[in-house]
Amino acid sequence: MLSHSDLILARGRRLAYERIVGKGPDIVFLSGFKSDMQGTKALHLAQWAARNGRSFLRFDYSGHGQSSGKFCDGCIGDWLTDAEAVIAELTDGPVILVGSSMGGWISLLLSKRLGARLVGLVTIAAAPDFTEDAIWAAFNANQRSELKRNKQVALPSDYDGPYIITQRLIEDGRQNLVLRAPLELPCPVRFLQGTADVDVDMSVALRLLAHASGPDIQLTLVDGANHRFSDDRCLGLIENALIDVLPLSLA
Repeated sequence: MLSHSDLILARGRRLAYERIVGKGPDIVFLSGFKSDMQGTKALHLAQWAARNGRSFLRFDYSGHGQSSGKFCDGCIGDWLTDAEAVIAELTDGPVILVGSSMGGWISLLLSKRLGARLVGLVTIAAAPDFTEDAIWAAFNANQRSELKRNKQVALPSDYDGPYIITQRLIEDGRQNLVLRAPLELPCPVRFLQGTADVDVDMSVALRLLAHASGPDIQLTLVDGANHRFSDDRCLGLIENALIDVLPLSLA
């Protein structure tokens, strides 16, 4: 059964979501920076869940897709709060997170908050700490001055218009870094990464693998795959990774 609705949060923030009610655990898809729940990977997994009678939840962060708010007003902490609220309100029991790009970072943050409820984790081209290590680190002196002066900088993008990078995004990102402190992942974890990804370098996946600790963590490097990770081969690998982390008792 598919349901589409909106979740109203504090201060009137409205989050759009689509939920398939089925067999647990609840699979929650976390999209990337300036992406939404209508992306290829989210739609593919929704179809997979429907075919297999699985519970599946996808949603739009505030300032993304069909949810309320402006993208440039948001930050990692806001989108983490959105994800946590959606999971708290719309799921009950064991959860598997599937995080794409920025969603991978948010899924790692959520792993600390969900505790024993998290029974599996799949990341796709995860981008932990990207506001600091990819954006801020790449800024030249002029861009850093512009950010301080104007509180934002516009960066060119190969996707949908320029990225507006705000001072709040950078400063909030520093409060949510996951690669500077121990990262314990006690559930089965599958990291997926393309070797031809120009947005999130393969070295990020290797650093994440080396940094995280847990009993069952695997990294799959896919030769020639780019950041979208959305061709038939990659979509099949996402399915396989999801099946792989399903608890045997709930498979």
